[in-house]
Amino acid sequence: MKPADTQTLTDEEKSKDLFFQRIAAIGGEMIEEHGKEFATGAFVLAARWISEGRMGPPKKPTVLQS
Repeated sequence: MKPADTQTLTDEEKSKDLFFQRIAAIGGEMIEEHGKEFATGAFVLAARWISEGRMGPPKKPTVLQS
C-alpha cells in the first residue's frame, strides 16, 4: 500500500528514477568486487568526462570554410 502523500511521478521522473536504480546497482557491484574507493573514483571520472563532453553522443565534425 502506498503512503497517502505520495505524488504521482511524471514519465520523465520515472525514467530518471530507473536510471538512479541502475546506477545504484552498478555502484553496489563495483563496491562488492573492487571496494568503495574504486567505485567512487569511477563515478567521479564518469562525471568529469560527461562535463567535459567526452561521453555521450559523438559530436558532429566541424567543417572549416576558407
